[in-house]
Amino acid sequence: MGQGIGKSRGEFTSKIHVATDENGKAMCVFITGGNVYDSTQAEKLLHNTIHEGVYVIGDKTFDSEQILKYIEKNRVICVIPPRKNRKEQREYHKDIYKNRNQIERFFNRLKQFRRIATRYDKLLFSFLSLVQLAVVLITIPKFPLIV
Repeated sequence: MGQGIGKSRGEFTSKIHVATDENGKAMCVFITGGNVYDSTQAEKLLHNTIHEGVYVIGDKTFDSEQILKYIEKNRVICVIPPRKNRKEQREYHKDIYKNRNQIERFFNRLKQFRRIATRYDKLLFSFLSLVQLAVVLITIPKFPLIV
């Protein structure tokens, strides 16, 4: 776990956790082992990225009382659909939830970097550095190279 690698479904893997803004630009990026559940990292992702009056859009993975209380405490609007097994189903903005595809698009662009998709690097520091470089390349607008 110290190098961001954990055994998940029989293989050693890593998870990249990202919070993006409404335009799909990364605001917070970190890596954990593949055995770490996504919702346990929600507060860490949201800590410096949310402020009053914004929407937090997440999938059903993040539907837990602890996360919902954290979001409510920070006076942020929660757009997380409830899980089917919830006793009391909550309402959420379905039209706003459609914008969750921004994070999906971000990960699709990140997966285009082969070295990140396959994690060739053994050390967490070098892998995270490559992920951060890819985030910068994804974020900046395309410009012609001057030779």
